[in-house]
Amino acid sequence: MFDPDRYDNRMPYRRCGDSGLLLPAISLGFWHNFGRNDDFQEARKIMHRAFDRGITHFDLANNYGPPPGSAEENVGRILVEDFICHRDELVISTKAGHDMWGGPYGEWGSRKHLLASLDQSLKRLRLGYVDIFYSHRPDPSTRLEETMAALASAVESGKALYVGLSKYPLKRLKKAVRILKDMGIRCLIYQPPYSLLNRWPESAGILDWLQEEGIGCAVFSPLAQGMLTPKYLDGIPDGSRAARAEGFLQPEQVLAQQQKIRTLNELAVAHGMPLHHLALQWALRSPAVTTAVIGARSVAQLDDCLDALRAAPLSEALLAVIDSIAPPAAGKDTDA
Repeated sequence: MFDPDRYDNRMPYRRCGDSGLLLPAISLGFWHNFGRNDDFQEARKIMHRAFDRGITHFDLANNYGPPPGSAEENVGRILVEDFICHRDELVISTKAGHDMWGGPYGEWGSRKHLLASLDQSLKRLRLGYVDIFYSHRPDPSTRLEETMAALASAVESGKALYVGLSKYPLKRLKKAVRILKDMGIRCLIYQPPYSLLNRWPESAGILDWLQEEGIGCAVFSPLAQGMLTPKYLDGIPDGSRAARAEGFLQPEQVLAQQQKIRTLNELAVAHGMPLHHLALQWALRSPAVTTAVIGARSVAQLDDCLDALRAAPLSEALLAVIDSIAPPAAGKDTDA
């Protein structure tokens, strides 16, 4: 069913920190476009094409959809129907911590929420375990010891092979990693938003610290939810993420960045590449970054993004110009 030559070096694999796990340079995320409101058959085609081109890491969360949970349901169906013989070739990650169900236990970082969420995710995904289970965001009201103990339990129970943290600020991240270590559990990976329009993990010193500690990094939104593509150069087109009522990208976010986006696009064109190829190459330039998690609405869009891997690395001179347009201090710690 799948391309027998998918491991012919078309996709580079990077070691996740100093662990034994390798991840593809580009991973497929299911934040948007794979929920019940989307085209199931197109989602299936995208997953097939991703695997054919060497993507072995599929990234989810319990609340991905819309509606929440439906991305895991759709992916679970496709995994059982199409990937049943390839489970050991795949790294499946999911997360818990954002708003998922009503009542006092439907979000944040309590042991109750995290372990209940993991059980629910496994049912939706039709899996016995996930490869990576993340705490999706820090909980300001729950002791880190409780949240980290829940992650440790996920590994000890065999329901997760590894654990990770997402969007934790540096001070809390350091403490969480230390607590996990004291429990005999290593934090495999950290997942922040990171792009030319949001350089917070870099300016906060997180990327440098991860590299020092041997912890992997899976950056999400490297294309800033599509803002770092030609899509929004002339406004907000119908059907785009910013035009969808259920989306997280708001029109005012696009308009606030539009001049910078246009300048970066002119720079990319002058160097013979589309803006999104420049943005992906830029995100992957850091040795601290293991993989960039992208989304796709179609097979053609996925192929176009993966073709960025064929481009030559960005020169130091070009990186200096990029820094002048989108300096390291730009962006902040957000969930976007």
